[in-house]
Amino acid sequence: MKKIYHLGSCSTCIRILKELEPLDGVTLQEIKSEPITPEQLDEMAQLSGSYESLFSRRAMLFRQRGLHEQELTEDDYKNLILEHYTFLKRPVTLVDGQIFVGNSKKVVEAANEALHS
Repeated sequence: MKKIYHLGSCSTCIRILKELEPLDGVTLQEIKSEPITPEQLDEMAQLSGSYESLFSRRAMLFRQRGLHEQELTEDDYKNLILEHYTFLKRPVTLVDGQIFVGNSKKVVEAANEALHS
């Protein structure tokens, strides 16, 4: 299975999707219009090793809510991601049991290689 969770209004996600083309056989899920389900998040966490690894500390709400001053648990990370799409580090690319989280150059290159191998 090949799937990419992304945000359509995010310029970084748009740029990365263009880098990853062609996207033949890849399912795209725009997380604002089609929120991720608890089951999808559980699958991502199982592949990545934790909910924290999927959590974006760059989200504006992270500081606005004072979360940067709290000790968060795995359950906190999970619930926050499910509560608001901006807490998911994006894009998240799933390719046949592999997961690629975020937008660093290294991660995007690895995702591109996995998608097109």
